[in-house]
Amino acid sequence: MTDSSRRPLAVFDLDNTLADTTHRQRFLERRPRDWDAFFAAAPQDPPIPEGIALALASADECEVVYLTGRPERCRRDTLAWLAAQGLPEGRLHMRRDDDRRPARRTKLEVLRRLARDRDVRVLVDDDELVCDDAERAGFSVVRARWTAPSGALRQAQEGEGRT
Repeated sequence: MTDSSRRPLAVFDLDNTLADTTHRQRFLERRPRDWDAFFAAAPQDPPIPEGIALALASADECEVVYLTGRPERCRRDTLAWLAAQGLPEGRLHMRRDDDRRPARRTKLEVLRRLARDRDVRVLVDDDELVCDDAERAGFSVVRARWTAPSGALRQAQEGEGRT
């Protein structure tokens, strides 16, 4: 049963939803992929104005929660980046360092857990497969289509369970 006395949740992805990863895509385009360099460059991600504005507007009525496929080892850098952008404070759900399941599975698992006792008003994500599965599960979704899709990132999210 959901607790209607608390504000609903607005759940935001990070990479290519709030943070522009274009400058670090090159680390995923080489073989072997350089995951350490890819994640080490995340603190330099420029903010995506459309995503930032939506997160700030959502905070008027919702508690903002962040749901990313980034590994737990990136927590400190990620929290610093969120704060530097002036984004609302909120819980940050990250992938376990050893979790290689597809993003659509890990994120749907967290969404369902959040929905057990809170109303999840919206998920904002750029990953079409995550969005498709969330919609099928009954969640309201905003597809963050404000950056160019990256085949390397999509493969990393779905095929390698890395982000």
